[in-house]
Amino acid sequence: MSADAASPDAPAAPGPATDARPEAPVAVARGLTRHYRIKEGLLSAPQTVRALSDLDFTLRPGKTLAVVGESGCGKSTLARLVTMIEPPTRGALELGGKPATPDQWTELRGAVQIVFQDPYGSLNPRQHIGTILAEPLKINRPELSRAERDEKAREMLKLVGLRPEHFDRYPHMFSGGQRQRIAIGRALMMNPAVLVLDEPVSALDVSIQSSILNLLLDLQEKFDLAYLFISHDLSVVRHVADDIIVMYLGRAVETGSKQDVFAAPKHPYTKALLSATPRADPSGRRDRIKLEGELPSPLDDLPGCPFAPRCWKAQPTCLEKRPELMGEAHKAACYFPE
Repeated sequence: MSADAASPDAPAAPGPATDARPEAPVAVARGLTRHYRIKEGLLSAPQTVRALSDLDFTLRPGKTLAVVGESGCGKSTLARLVTMIEPPTRGALELGGKPATPDQWTELRGAVQIVFQDPYGSLNPRQHIGTILAEPLKINRPELSRAERDEKAREMLKLVGLRPEHFDRYPHMFSGGQRQRIAIGRALMMNPAVLVLDEPVSALDVSIQSSILNLLLDLQEKFDLAYLFISHDLSVVRHVADDIIVMYLGRAVETGSKQDVFAAPKHPYTKALLSATPRADPSGRRDRIKLEGELPSPLDDLPGCPFAPRCWKAQPTCLEKRPELMGEAHKAACYFPE
């Protein structure tokens, strides 16, 4: 049986990751916003790309927050802010109760790690797997000897379902699913509290996706990890998420638990996304909602609802004033929710 299909063993965790984390939020965002200033020509005035605007969320240990939406909705920008690759234009991000300001990034970066979409491009082809796994410790834990780093890397190989002889092999010798296991192991070497999973299975064969998702769920349960799961595949989100944020053009248009969003979507955009999700049951009928028109430009600061030009329920009010998220546990930014 290949490593892709096998369930990983559950050895003792390397380092302090076995310690139970408190149930306090590990990440809190308030009004998180990221805008970019661009120039289209030498003589043109700068314009503003509103990639992400006024996003709030709370991420707790052992829970998965899924962020879904079309390309260009701000998912990857959110990942860059949470992993402290870029600072927000405004708003605040807290990690473990500490403000994630640029002067605190060095201290906090170990608490948040990312697994990228492409397992072929995220690993250095010139390094063998043992070096790739041990590198985060070499950079951030200089007190550890090489033997100690290698030992922890070997433990991590076993933890993600790979074999000891894989330690000295190079990335090109592995399948896509095995490479993603290596990438997940590298992200866990620093014992993070939060993993940002940026489309972690979309580049894999369907037959391999389930084994990687099951691995992630096993690791989450073992280490009480919090996941920020970025995806456009709602069938995957249904399998892994606890809570969902649906984004459109850089803004959250619906938030709620997985059960609420899938059972009774409030925003027309969410309903359209769900109508396009394939079902395994051929007898289940679903009316497909086909959206007309194109996504508005993020350069345009529209006064009303950004989804109004494509919405079949739009009224004059929708074009005049932007709706805010309304509701209690299940919220939608819509004047005429479903």
